[in-house]
Amino acid sequence: MVIKARVKRNTYFDSITLMKIARALTNMNGIEDAAAIMTTEANLQLLEEAGLTPFEGNAGADDVLLVVRASDEDSADAALESAEEQLTQRPGVSSVDGDMSSQKQPRSLEQAIQLHAETSLAVISVPGPYAALESERALRAGLHVFLFSDNVSLEDEIALKHLAQERGLLFMGPDCGTAMLNGVGLGFVNVVPSGPIGIVGASGTGIQQVMSVVARLGGGVSQVIGCGGRDLSEKVGAITTLQGLRLLQEDEQTEVIVLVSKPPAPAVAERVLEDAVKGKKPVIVIFVGADYGALEKRYGHRLVVVRTLAEAARKAVSVSGGSETMTGTWRIYEIKPVSPVKTSGAGSQFLSALFSGGTLCDEAMHLWAEPLGAIYSNIPLKPEWRLVENGRRVEGHCAIDFGADEYTRGRPHPMIDPGLRLKRLQKEASNPRVGVILLDIVLGYCSHPDPASVYGPAILAARKQANSEGRSLTFIISLCGTEGDPQRLSIQTRRLREAGAQVFTSNADAALRCIEILR
Repeated sequence: MVIKARVKRNTYFDSITLMKIARALTNMNGIEDAAAIMTTEANLQLLEEAGLTPFEGNAGADDVLLVVRASDEDSADAALESAEEQLTQRPGVSSVDGDMSSQKQPRSLEQAIQLHAETSLAVISVPGPYAALESERALRAGLHVFLFSDNVSLEDEIALKHLAQERGLLFMGPDCGTAMLNGVGLGFVNVVPSGPIGIVGASGTGIQQVMSVVARLGGGVSQVIGCGGRDLSEKVGAITTLQGLRLLQEDEQTEVIVLVSKPPAPAVAERVLEDAVKGKKPVIVIFVGADYGALEKRYGHRLVVVRTLAEAARKAVSVSGGSETMTGTWRIYEIKPVSPVKTSGAGSQFLSALFSGGTLCDEAMHLWAEPLGAIYSNIPLKPEWRLVENGRRVEGHCAIDFGADEYTRGRPHPMIDPGLRLKRLQKEASNPRVGVILLDIVLGYCSHPDPASVYGPAILAARKQANSEGRSLTFIISLCGTEGDPQRLSIQTRRLREAGAQVFTSNADAALRCIEILR
């Protein structure tokens, strides 16, 4: 096994481009792992933790690093040559005399505006240190902003959101993964019918779950406004969320509003909910993991407060005049107190949940905590449940968010590239103490084009191995998507079931099914 790397000095590529290159490299013969990153200190540290110690020498944050772990020198060299070739295949720019007619793709915000004067929104994906600067330029040019980039300081986020407010613009982000404006999807988004339901949220996969269930129930979506994961923190103060709520109240296409988030800071939650009740349109509230009883007691007579993402979608469709039920394999579990599951003893079985969506992971853990006890995680519900990886096998229930920063810096997001999760799946499946493995699979634009073709064979192989060892291993799939998505929900469902997995289109249902099995 060899590790080789190349550095492209004073070169910048956006994270999405680098993700695509890394994914292409991992699919080449003889390549075990690969990364294409901007050479920041944080990225280098994560590569070292992943066993991809890349090179000896100096590289700065303005350099691109290409690194591969390969079976032999020739495979490594071929992969690096391929990566460099992909980097040089960028579309042309303006000629030296400034003639814009020869330009295929702009190289700056100013060129883009010059070429397309009708542009009203900028999608920005650049390293954190540059994201704030580019966002400010876009806002001052009169553009709304969808900021995919993360690693933006809290101070910059607050300043940018205030600037957007002052100029009557919408700033979605940072670290905003999902939005849909007037039918145009931004980032990771599902194909859904147009309709009367507007969504505002600080959760990408949470929004996608609501969108997908709405579509499966026969409903439609008007607008989706992503806010960025820190928007409802005490310091940011829900600037974009409050703006989004007001925009949806004014939007002629929107009749019902769904508010999606993890639990906000208490003072911020009060501000947001008090603002929500002032509007004329009904608002469904899902704060994943929040104190449902307290919210219901205080706001239940003025807002529709629900416990799960799927329930939020059902209520939104119902309030907008549709049906809460659907045909097929849909199943809604009653959310009720359950007795603890005993997991002590040598023969006990553990749950291993490998998520690509942080909010889906969070929702599942809140459903599991009471009956299962400690759920070890990199995004734990309690500090003492924090999962310290270091490559060790966990002896207990665990839920890992592979979309968290520590797993995505320098790597494609797991919704794009399943490689890292597949390796962990194999590791967990080989553990005789693990009896249930849950995976979330999120369909839609920007996601893997055919996840069942990758996960199906892995599930089948793991089940066969477990059977040969005389033990039971159950796979549960939380499948988020629609029939209109490029991957086709029905095709993915069928292929995953053919591999022996139990498939649910509600994340809450999938989580509660795990409890049933462990009983």
